[in-house]
Amino acid sequence: MSKILSYRNLMIDGGQDRILLSTKRGEVGYRIVKFRIMGFEPGADNYESIVKIYETEQTSATANIDFSQTTLLAAGFFTGDTTQQTMKEDTVIFDRKIINQDIYITYNDLQGSDAKVNYYIELETIKLSEQEAMVTTIQSIRNG
Repeated sequence: MSKILSYRNLMIDGGQDRILLSTKRGEVGYRIVKFRIMGFEPGADNYESIVKIYETEQTSATANIDFSQTTLLAAGFFTGDTTQQTMKEDTVIFDRKIINQDIYITYNDLQGSDAKVNYYIELETIKLSEQEAMVTTIQSIRNG
């Protein structure tokens, strides 16, 4: 039976977090089952926040969302407007892909207001055979 691990954090604009998942033999796989984002002060700040989850470390946190990127595991957008008191969140998880290496979360806010954003991720753990672990690790290395 698999179990669910959860990770959460508060990020600053331009930040990148690393979630340590790799093991020596890569025998544990992970699949993203939930991904949510929310502003630090909803209703009190303007947001146009882009949060993305990658298989590989990124050189910078960009606002571009390109679904054709093979290392992109999930993307989310949170917007809030203080004058209209409206908020919206939209997240997409791609392929329910199984990974066994570290993942990286980036955050960019288009408002440039030094806003902060929270993220919450749930990962399902999956026991991998030696062969599955090798294939998953090699795929990750090729994508890097």
